[in-house]
Amino acid sequence: MTLSMEPPTPVSTGSTQELDPSLAKEEAAPRARVLIIDDEPDFLDMLSLSLTKAEFHVSTATHLDAAQAKLEDGRFDAVLCDLNLGGQDSGLTLCRRLQERRPDIPVVMMTGFGSFESAVEAVRAGAYDYVTKPVDMGPLRLIIERAVRHHRLQVEVRKLRHGEMGGRPRRYGKLVGNSPAMRRMYDLLSRIEDSDVPVLVLGESGTGKELVARALHEQGDRNGKPFVAINTAAVPASLLESTLFGHVKGAFTDAKEGRAGLFVEADGGTLFLDEVGEMPLEMQAKLLRVLQERKVRPVGGTKEVPFDVRIVCATNRDLEDEVEKGEFREDLFYRINVVSVRIPPLRSRAGDVMVLAQYFLERIGDRTGKNVSGFDVAAAKKLTDYDWPGNVRELENTVERAVALTRGEVIGVDDLPERVTQHVRRSFSLTSEDDVEKMAPLSEVERRYVERVLEAAGGNKTLAARVLGLDRRTLYRKLQRWSEEARGEDDD
Repeated sequence: MTLSMEPPTPVSTGSTQELDPSLAKEEAAPRARVLIIDDEPDFLDMLSLSLTKAEFHVSTATHLDAAQAKLEDGRFDAVLCDLNLGGQDSGLTLCRRLQERRPDIPVVMMTGFGSFESAVEAVRAGAYDYVTKPVDMGPLRLIIERAVRHHRLQVEVRKLRHGEMGGRPRRYGKLVGNSPAMRRMYDLLSRIEDSDVPVLVLGESGTGKELVARALHEQGDRNGKPFVAINTAAVPASLLESTLFGHVKGAFTDAKEGRAGLFVEADGGTLFLDEVGEMPLEMQAKLLRVLQERKVRPVGGTKEVPFDVRIVCATNRDLEDEVEKGEFREDLFYRINVVSVRIPPLRSRAGDVMVLAQYFLERIGDRTGKNVSGFDVAAAKKLTDYDWPGNVRELENTVERAVALTRGEVIGVDDLPERVTQHVRRSFSLTSEDDVEKMAPLSEVERRYVERVLEAAGGNKTLAARVLGLDRRTLYRKLQRWSEEARGEDDD
């Protein structure tokens, strides 16, 4: 008996304002086309009805010739075939022919004579999977979904390798991605690129927050003017004020000459303040005044210097939560958060992993002069199954490592790091009692579900807590505990 468990794909929005239930449907792939072959009309009708209700596009055939004709005339993502058609092993015959002519189409075999021998025979003929009659529709539907994903991944890998994806990947500046979540973000960015409205970029580490800021600058009317970026968390608190606002000669011991701050250096262009959530409260008050007055007073100086810059801030913290805890000024939060842009994590960007992997592969290949054309299907599956906690930055590093290690023209599983190849996918199948050992403990299931709800809520903890039936502080404590546990694992 086959059991499967697969959580729904999380949805990430390009804004923190609201949770749109329709977004889940927008992320859905086109309906999968499945051909069912069985010589029992009643059973065939039952399968067809059940899979149609499960939103598959179903075609049927009762014998081998009709099935072969439909396979020649139409495109299918998977085939569900009875092992014995008309009392013969013609299902195996079809499976062998497909393996020769269309090995990319997965075949799931059915039989009422379940035995180890028939299972082995089906696998040898090239079957993707094997089920016995009477068929349990729940597990069967999940097996077919898995087969469809396998087929579509093969097609995607082939198209990426041969440049058949209908043009280059969608881009906004140096941001790359075709997923609906990214297209929504591109649309938001295009609407604010020419304005001077302050922007707060939110997202996990490695998602590309500085790329968003640079893209806004380069696509907007300040292009050609200075783009100045600073990680405020990397500058000691004692030096941050003079770094941002400048200082006059003699303002402090080492101030042997005056220096303009970054606000003045960025005049006419864009100033990007990364990790703004790490800024000390005292400095937050000074920053707020500067943003309100549009003038800076260098440390030790008496005159204020006007500036004209667009401010883009970024953080991976929940600033609303920081405000509630008294660790971030509420007035500064509203000053910098006129428009918020949330970058979706890579794990919620359906279909973008291989698009980005191929993009990085080509770029790294051009830089290094190494001729590597793409990924094999097994490597692609490992990449798409992985959760990418380090997001796009981790994927780029993984591809760069693979290009350096590979000895062929195609990246294989052996070229990938162990953390990727040994990763257990969040959706997994149980095909025997032994596989129960692989099931996640309840605490892990809770963490995954909370993460999914939080992603679907665009990072809005208040909304996520309401959906989960928790108060905000309870949710915060859970997230803090999981974060500390993750850091402990990294230290090990």
